[in-house]
Amino acid sequence: MKVWPLNSKILENPDSENADQKKTGFKKFQVPQKGEAGSFWENRGDRYHCGVDLYAPEKTEVVSIERGVVTEIGIMTSPEILPYWNPTYYVIIEHSRELFCKYGELAGFTVKKGDEIEPGQLIGHVGMVLNPSKIDDFCPLYIRKLKDRNPSMLHFEFWKKQPIVAHRNYLGGNWFGEEKPENLIDPTGYLEQLLS
Repeated sequence: MKVWPLNSKILENPDSENADQKKTGFKKFQVPQKGEAGSFWENRGDRYHCGVDLYAPEKTEVVSIERGVVTEIGIMTSPEILPYWNPTYYVIIEHSRELFCKYGELAGFTVKKGDEIEPGQLIGHVGMVLNPSKIDDFCPLYIRKLKDRNPSMLHFEFWKKQPIVAHRNYLGGNWFGEEKPENLIDPTGYLEQLLS
């Protein structure tokens, strides 16, 4: 069994969905396509995006897409790393055949390393990565463009074999180099299958 990584209960009431969309621009179940904001390997000027951003209201429940084992939990973003970041976390789950999923930019998590996870099990909540009050003219252009939008999202990455979490070219779900890591996988098709 495979499930969508965001719990849709918050969006099931049509009235609240319409209100959310008017206030925040969130759309239910949307996977960014190549070249769109939040898409896989999106060129952000000085960096490339390592995953897919699934925009959702802050505190939306994030659930496991499949059965697996939690292999790592850590800090994804922090004002100690970059001043315009809020604290967010990641959870990495090995799902099958050395396929690892990194659920990132979480406000918090509800699991621990070594936990066996079932499909649809709560693992955390959507967080808010950027602190608009800390975004200034010295920030990268891509970040400055997000200052007034500041969307909340689940950052979703797929890795075969071992995921990269600490590397001189990897920071906050982005790759600062032209060549994509060979073990990084585009999750777009997988996510679209979950919607069909």
